[in-house]
Amino acid sequence: MRPLASHAYELPASGIREIVNLALKMPNVIRLEMGEPSFRTPAHIVEEAVQALENGFTRYTHSSGLLSLRELIALKSSREWQMHVCAEQVTVTLGAMEAIYAALTALIEGGDEVLIPDPGFPNVAMAVQTRGGINVRYPLRIADGFIPQVHELERLVTPRTKLLVINSPSNPTGAVFSHATIKELIDFARRYDLWVLADEVYEHLLFEGEHISPMRLDAERVISVHSFSKTYAMTGWRIGYAVTSREVANVLMKIQEAIVASIPAPLQKAAEAALMGPQQCVDEMRATYRMRRDAVIALLRAHNAHVYTPHGAFYVLIDISHTNLSSREFALRLLQEKEVAVAPGGAFGLNGDSFVRVSLAAETNALQEGVRRIFEFMQELSEPRIFAIAN
Repeated sequence: MRPLASHAYELPASGIREIVNLALKMPNVIRLEMGEPSFRTPAHIVEEAVQALENGFTRYTHSSGLLSLRELIALKSSREWQMHVCAEQVTVTLGAMEAIYAALTALIEGGDEVLIPDPGFPNVAMAVQTRGGINVRYPLRIADGFIPQVHELERLVTPRTKLLVINSPSNPTGAVFSHATIKELIDFARRYDLWVLADEVYEHLLFEGEHISPMRLDAERVISVHSFSKTYAMTGWRIGYAVTSREVANVLMKIQEAIVASIPAPLQKAAEAALMGPQQCVDEMRATYRMRRDAVIALLRAHNAHVYTPHGAFYVLIDISHTNLSSREFALRLLQEKEVAVAPGGAFGLNGDSFVRVSLAAETNALQEGVRRIFEFMQELSEPRIFAIAN
């Protein structure tokens, strides 16, 4: 039998999923490893999807998505970015991850190099590898507030570099890039004629600062990726979208046809309800995430373990470097000994291995108890062990 494709066969397994799969087999585990909102999808969104099903709205749609939905997304984008965006620039996708995969399919060929953040969302690196690209990781350091430094990016550019990936607000760090930082990154991309893939999934989950879309600075160079999953607690619905130039959007439409043909029609009606309906639900969820962030930061300060404050998304990285364990070892032992699941920072890149990621999306009491157990575990690791010597 002929071998499987090497770039797929050699794809590394997700370090997060390793913890998830183990936690699923254990009762009573406090689940802090996943970015899974504790909230239910708002009722008006669910009702719209049910109505669509009952009305028989279950046929194929345009490969780029319902025109009515794309017009709503264009209107939202125009309002928030203070620039004109039209429906022809929008592609509705099966979650943000499919938008990222379609964008990579459109942009890179075998051997092309892609600049990705470290630490950064691991699925992007996996998608680059499946497309035959080469991941080149640029460091995000805690000393810089996990903000990318252009002088370090400069050293990584080669003639094969084709794409820069930006993620703000960031998963896993929670860093929010300023207008000045986004401008520096876009100027850098222009200097080296790079495409920019902007992961903006957490755009509405800000606690401080302002979200700046790279599309505002260069609409021809950027593919901007968004999702309904985090903003509206719709992770299982799997619906997202990309906004880019008309030329790139036309290519994404063809790729969309090859991957999924079109997005399920009832899901698109639900997305319309999310955009048109009351936004108080978003405000309430964001306020809760901020309250949880503040509670975790207070616990970190109380244990002299505070090293930074995330300003967006819904994650906190906890420094475990003093334990002398890798993040994977720490996460596995924490799960077995304290029944708390966290994401190993090493799953997000080598620069993340000194941390574990805790999700603020977990229910408040579980989150606080889970963090308490993390510090209990770290205290036990620091205590000297006494061994009895047999006579």
